[in-house]
Amino acid sequence: MTNTVLLVEDNEQLNTLNRRALEMAGYEVFASRTLARARERVKSLDTALDVILLDISLPDGSGVEFCREIRNKTNAHIIFLTAVQDDETKLTGLKVGGDDYITKPYSLEEMLVRVNVAMRRRSMGGGSIQAIAIGALTLDLKESRALLGEKDVNLTAKEFAVLYLLVKNEGRPLSSEVLYERVWKQPMAGDDHSVKNLIYRLRKKLESGGATHQILSSRKEGYYFET
Repeated sequence: MTNTVLLVEDNEQLNTLNRRALEMAGYEVFASRTLARARERVKSLDTALDVILLDISLPDGSGVEFCREIRNKTNAHIIFLTAVQDDETKLTGLKVGGDDYITKPYSLEEMLVRVNVAMRRRSMGGGSIQAIAIGALTLDLKESRALLGEKDVNLTAKEFAVLYLLVKNEGRPLSSEVLYERVWKQPMAGDDHSVKNLIYRLRKKLESGGATHQILSSRKEGYYFET
């Protein structure tokens, strides 16, 4: 089965270069230069989309708002393409359901690597992700269980949700605020005590299970998963 990518980029040259690079890598690409056309694509495509490469600034609206609009309609991995350097804009994109972002200018190689990583994380079954496997670690999304080999790590629901977000964004730091809002489903008021405690417990459980993977932290950027 061919993996599918929806490319939403208004710059004609970038749209063409990205589309050709993706097609040469073996992907089926549906290219749009406006949100109106992208909306039609999402609505009309019979096949499930695997990845959406979504520019944030488009002539007929915001990619962030488009992400918010379609997040409950598609299971696709959404990667923002942005020239915006403002961290708040990037965080907002993640909060509304984005999975990753690439800052312009970027190389075609970086774009392909990000798409390839997203594809590796997807195990398609009936249009939904069933499991994510990285080495000995398996995240069973149907049962919300983490396994190391055949051993259940015995995570709580929130621990599993945080681990899933970190694994899905492998190598990219997520702030305490983003983790809290995505998992606790409410704004983080005050300090990040709850997130710190959860990360501590999660690290201990993975270590006791013999995991070689690590949850690392960056003082300024947050937490990230590394294999």
